[in-house]
Amino acid sequence: MRTPLILAAALFAVAAPTVAQMPGAPDKARVTAGAYTVDTAHTQVHWRVNHMGFSMLDGLFGATGGSATIDPKNPAASKVAIDFDIAKSLTVTSPQFAEHLKSKDFFDVANNPGAKFVSTRIQPMGDHWMMNGNLTIKGQTKPVQLTVRFMGAGQNPMDKKKNVGFTATGSINRSDFGLGYATPVVSDKVDLTINAAFVAA
Repeated sequence: MRTPLILAAALFAVAAPTVAQMPGAPDKARVTAGAYTVDTAHTQVHWRVNHMGFSMLDGLFGATGGSATIDPKNPAASKVAIDFDIAKSLTVTSPQFAEHLKSKDFFDVANNPGAKFVSTRIQPMGDHWMMNGNLTIKGQTKPVQLTVRFMGAGQNPMDKKKNVGFTATGSINRSDFGLGYATPVVSDKVDLTINAAFVAA
């Protein structure tokens, strides 16, 4: 008897289109100017902290919505806004740790279920962009700076819509957002990687 995993893989193989190569490519000429919406299924924040000097702890948040206005001929005029769900999408490898993170010691998701990033300035820097913006976590908004690199663009063979993706990296001090519990035993600095995918509106 086939396992559910094998059956799921077989169904996906039937449903998925046949393509000769990845449809997305790091070719900026493929990027179309205009309005985009966040692909919530493929946008996430990866975060990392140093735990007591013994190990690195990683976690994820998923996106719940957002938009972008992209102008490949004038990147500085582009704008991005992304909403993230903490209450529902916070993912770590320990259920107990997840519950602690959701408590008042950290994110207090009962009163602050989500987070939001809104860009304020995008500066082209050759092979990357510097993006400044406002990050809101736990009701507190602070300026952050991210290094953004173009991932790729093209037509998604599943829905025939134009897609574009970027990877952004940066760091914040969690104490700036009321998340300073257990510092400095656990690092105040949090390293962030945001993998963001957008679909043409």
